[in-house]
Amino acid sequence: TDLAFLKAGVEIGLRDGRDGDEATFVYEGGIREFVRYLNETKTHLHQDVIYFADEEEIEDGDVQVEIAMQATDELQGSIHAFANNINTREGGTHLTGFKTALTRVVNDYATDEGLLGDLDGTLKGEDVREGLTAVISIKHPDPQFEGQTKTKLGNSEVRGIVESAVHRHLGTYFEEHPDTARAIVGKAVE
Repeated sequence: TDLAFLKAGVEIGLRDGRDGDEATFVYEGGIREFVRYLNETKTHLHQDVIYFADEEEIEDGDVQVEIAMQATDELQGSIHAFANNINTREGGTHLTGFKTALTRVVNDYATDEGLLGDLDGTLKGEDVREGLTAVISIKHPDPQFEGQTKTKLGNSEVRGIVESAVHRHLGTYFEEHPDTARAIVGKAVE
């Protein structure tokens, strides 16, 4: 069903030839709806699902970046990364870029707003990602997969493209939605 979320509006039908059972999957909201689905049994720290998309031209074509996320009160985070609709379970450069920029944006906001309290230094990445549900989806004209199962994205330029998109869009989102930003920072500072 992951693919139905990644391709908003695409209808995927399955029929079991053994007993005739059928199921249809279609999600108009794309990865935003995927995050809502993943969080449906969790307590959200903010109602809105943060979403943004970006695109950057490279030599071979365009790299498209789409990210949706929502913070919950859970201890574990849940980050799902995809490259060209392939679940990159082992992560890769898109996930590294996301994590790096997310930590930087949250720390910048927390510092600027004086929200770090008695904390010595800055927030660590694992603190920022605690309870966060996120879906990262990139489209690349020539994806390079690594790892034994070929589920790790290796394109080096993708890290910077994703970092730049997260830094720009999430930074703007935090400025425009201070309640959501404070909820995310508050969870990380706990």
